[in-house]
Amino acid sequence: MVVNMLDICRFQAAQKALNHVKNGIVLGLGTGSTVAVFIELLAKMVKSTGLNIKCVATSYQSEHLAVDFGLNVLPLESFSCIDLAVDGADEVDSRMVLIKGGGAALTREKVVASMAKEYIVIVDYSKLSSKIGEKKPVPIEVLPYAWRYVMKKIEKLNGKPYLRSGGEYKDGPIVTDNGNFIVDAYFGVINDPEELEYRINSIAGVVECGLFVGLAKRIYVGYPDRVDEMLK
Repeated sequence: MVVNMLDICRFQAAQKALNHVKNGIVLGLGTGSTVAVFIELLAKMVKSTGLNIKCVATSYQSEHLAVDFGLNVLPLESFSCIDLAVDGADEVDSRMVLIKGGGAALTREKVVASMAKEYIVIVDYSKLSSKIGEKKPVPIEVLPYAWRYVMKKIEKLNGKPYLRSGGEYKDGPIVTDNGNFIVDAYFGVINDPEELEYRINSIAGVVECGLFVGLAKRIYVGYPDRVDEMLK
């Protein structure tokens, strides 16, 4: 069997995050490939130890996966705060700024991250960059009737926006779990992510953007032979 090296790295990071899971907590489940590994490992731990954990999910994908593995998943609106949230990221820089939203779940992910007393990000080393924006565009969730207006405003911020399409499996644009569209905006290296996040979110019709500034306090970065920890 051929083992993907990045799969090993994701496993390493996900396993490290399990150390923060305690009995009786409310746990936020992020979205993405590394979180999928975490959910599977979490389910095995719950089954073997009998831990009592309540989970909330940031997407239908994570919710369905968690339920399939036998985890107790409750609606996010059942809680006003979360003890721990574990999520991935599309890009992470040395300032611990994140770009998220490759899976189109960025709004719920940011809500869960903001609600969490402890927010842990798990990634493989390929997601690292020296400055945010080097590798990925900034996903922006927009109201369906406002996407052209939002794209025009993004251009005035020196971004290059594109409406994300559904690819080979869906005609037309991607539709989020909230019923909105995704605009991916390329800015290149972002020197002031906090200012850009504010300016994007100030555009009428924008629901949320995928810049996560000041939210991550602990990041586990998986390598084939180790896990590095970033702390703030």
